[in-house]
Order: sequence, then C-alpha cells, then structure tokens
Amino acid sequence: MEIKNYDELVNLVERSKNVVVCSVDQDGFPNAKAMFNRKSDKLNTFYFSTNVSAKRTTQFSKNANASIYFFDQETFQGLMLVGKMTVCTDRKTKAVLWQEGDEVYYPAGIDDEDYCVLKFEAKKGNYYHGLENFNFEI
Repeated sequence: MEIKNYDELVNLVERSKNVVVCSVDQDGFPNAKAMFNRKSDKLNTFYFSTNVSAKRTTQFSKNANASIYFFDQETFQGLMLVGKMTVCTDRKTKAVLWQEGDEVYYPAGIDDEDYCVLKFEAKKGNYYHGLENFNFEI
C-alpha cells in the first residue's frame, strides 16, 4: 500500500532526536515516556535501548500494544505509529543498538543483564501537518 507523503513522514522520523513511546499499564491506561530515537527502518521497525528493570519493559512484556509519536513543534508536524513492542535480550539485537558511551548506563557492557532493546513494529499510523491529517496502514 502506498502511503501519502511517505518521504515527508520518513524525514520527520529521521530528524527527530527523541520520540514519545507509549505503553499500557496493568489498569489499561496509556503511559508515555520520551526516549532517544536510536535506530529505525523507515516507518516499519524502530529500536530503543533501555533497562530490563524499567517500568516500560515490564509493561511491554505483559502487553505488547504500543504507540510511538514523533513531532516537530517548529513545523507543526506530528506522526503517531501504532503497533507491537517486543523486548529483546539477545546479544545480536543488543549489538545493533550498542554505542560507545552506553557503558555509563550499563557498566557490564553489551552483556549487562539490565540492558535490553525494545523493538517496535508499526502496523498503522496517523500524520498531521498544518491542516492536513490522514490515517494510513503499513
């Protein structure tokens, strides 16, 4: 399926340093947290590094439903993607995101037991820019 304004959406993702990641808590309410935009595959798959012991990690382990939100307040653009989040603890996936300096947060390095990667796979989205607003499937 062709997505309207595809390049514009990808550009917003690529220039966003941070993304709002939303999980669902045990009572069914959304929880939002800003995270670094570390790696993505256009509009399909997104990766975030975090702690195994983090609240969001526990929430995603129990309920994979998630959304992520990119925005640019200067250009009044917003992109929400809805999909599933997987908690990855395998070394291969963790190596994809590992960067020099991460040992500040994970002293044992890439094999730190408290280091994991959240992998988000988008299913659909909503984009707005100015007065334009549309939904799309991925």
